[in-house]
Amino acid sequence: MSVPAPAADGSGSSGKVGGDKPTKDHGRAGRDLKAAILSAVVLLAAVALSLFIWKSLFILIVATAVVVAVWELRKGLLAKGIDLPEQPLMAGGVVMVVVAYAWGAEALVTATAVTALVTMLWLLRRGVDGYVKTATGSVFTLVYLPFLGSFVALMLAEGGTWDETGIDDGVKGIITFVLVTIASDIGGYVAGVLFGRHPMAPVISPKKSWEGFAGSAIFTITAGVLLVVLLLDADWWVGVALGVITVVMATLGDLCESVIKRDLGVKDMSQVIPGHGGLMDRLDSLLATIAPIWLLLHYAVFN
Repeated sequence: MSVPAPAADGSGSSGKVGGDKPTKDHGRAGRDLKAAILSAVVLLAAVALSLFIWKSLFILIVATAVVVAVWELRKGLLAKGIDLPEQPLMAGGVVMVVVAYAWGAEALVTATAVTALVTMLWLLRRGVDGYVKTATGSVFTLVYLPFLGSFVALMLAEGGTWDETGIDDGVKGIITFVLVTIASDIGGYVAGVLFGRHPMAPVISPKKSWEGFAGSAIFTITAGVLLVVLLLDADWWVGVALGVITVVMATLGDLCESVIKRDLGVKDMSQVIPGHGGLMDRLDSLLATIAPIWLLLHYAVFN
């Protein structure tokens, strides 16, 4: 699920905030680009193989990403004294992904509500002190990670469930979603490095610039039109809408992730992906874009 372009300078949809620990200076890119590119290639290869050879395996990748992301966020929130209950959130997150793929949006909503209730009941074992804070953090985590992540399963299900039929509508939808989000990252990176002068949100993400946002918009709308017309065989205006939705939501998603990390006082959520940091550092744009992209394609293309 986490397969965006190599980490950017923050001018597009992947700007990151600084941390307390001294790090090697990688210039305006802000990352070790060799390691980042290698990691991105490996992740893309894993996703491609799962989609083209046995697409249901992709659901396992999504579920694994949800589990790792919950672990990372729990680790980060501990700095604020919020100890998330991993077991119900991880188990419920996996169930949410599976039922979304197998039975659709209605089942996802139900599974989300049940997981939230089970998690709040689980927390009763810890007593009264800190219950509201931890329950609030748990529900936030539930919506931010497994709920949004489960829309990837809804997208894949557009081509049928558990039937390995090659490059069907679901696989095409995933390819479109991933590539248009990558285009946003690449466009922001290139334009930000070459032309970035005017900060977009200096308090939240100092390296993110309006020039980077413009680059993201150009790359994303272009990619959206090409993918929708050539891959999905749909009207060009859907591609324009796809590009606009993606660049706006990807940027907002990155800013929200930057705020979270700045509040927690960390640069990266973890170091599980060389050159990229944590899995959540690569999920921010994807999580923010998948729900509106699925909604658009579901009604404007697949139905």
